[in-house]
Amino acid sequence: MSDKPSGNNRERDFSHPLTGSSSGSTSREPVWKKNKSTLWHYSPKQRKYRTPLFLIYSLLNKPAILDLSPEMSMINAFTREGYDVYLLDFGALGYEDKDLTLDDYIKKHIQKGVRRALLHSKADEISVLGYCLGGTLAAIYAAVAEEPVKNLVLFAPPIDFKESIKWKKWDRALKNNTLPVDELIDALEFIPASGVKSFIKTLTLPMTVTSYLSLLKRAGDENYMKKWSSINNWANDHVPFSGAALKKIIGDLYINNKLMNDQLMIDNETVKLSNIKSSLLIVSALDDELVPPAMSKPIMDKTGSEDKLFKTVRGGHVTIAVKGKLPDFLIDWLHDRSSPI
Repeated sequence: MSDKPSGNNRERDFSHPLTGSSSGSTSREPVWKKNKSTLWHYSPKQRKYRTPLFLIYSLLNKPAILDLSPEMSMINAFTREGYDVYLLDFGALGYEDKDLTLDDYIKKHIQKGVRRALLHSKADEISVLGYCLGGTLAAIYAAVAEEPVKNLVLFAPPIDFKESIKWKKWDRALKNNTLPVDELIDALEFIPASGVKSFIKTLTLPMTVTSYLSLLKRAGDENYMKKWSSINNWANDHVPFSGAALKKIIGDLYINNKLMNDQLMIDNETVKLSNIKSSLLIVSALDDELVPPAMSKPIMDKTGSEDKLFKTVRGGHVTIAVKGKLPDFLIDWLHDRSSPI
């Protein structure tokens, strides 16, 4: 369980046993480990910025979606722009991790990972980027961070669960206790990958059907079929979930919306979004049915950031991750705030 740096072996795929994932394209090296988590470093061919990027992805899926192939890689796009990129990969948990809490993720994995990235990069400040639930984790961390977080960029982050329009049936069942989720989690203690997959499929069933209908319409497009297959394989490759963390995420974030209400506690500290002073960029997709813009935008009125921007793009939940290139506004925004060399 101890923190320790890893060796300098570089890899060209995500087949490392630490991640258990099966795809990826950008050369990287592990620079730190804690339990199942690994901090990966992706070096640019030419470093153009002093401020590195620290990426956090969701706890529900593997982060391979950020680097599926050279043509479908957000990470590759960032390194092409000249950024040092660090990715915190939480790995695949085992039953022995059933007591891993949300507090542990924030304080023992993300915070320590940021410190190691700062040490490894020899940087004075860092940009923290979070995608999906990773954006929620990034926002929580930024609100309690002691480290110099210069920029906070959140892609499709579920923040205000009051606005979970697509999940109203779940919302009613959980809040009326007709779905006794706490008792279920206590009985299971640990949710295997198959259980996470079943839950996500149930939650996103209409969207899943729509994606298959879209596939049928473009069955003759070989390039589209290849991309769809890569994304579909990733979408069906879930990771196990700690019961302790899931219980707090459902109870505190989903049901009681404590992050938005300044009631969330992490390691005995109240998480106040107003403590976030970093430059802030929120990016939402207009066709995102999983995390619509209404779930993300309310954070704009809660943070203490003087420099903040909310942007929308066309596409769905993973569009930005798999486009293979960055939106012009994101390139310009980060350039101006990342201490160009």
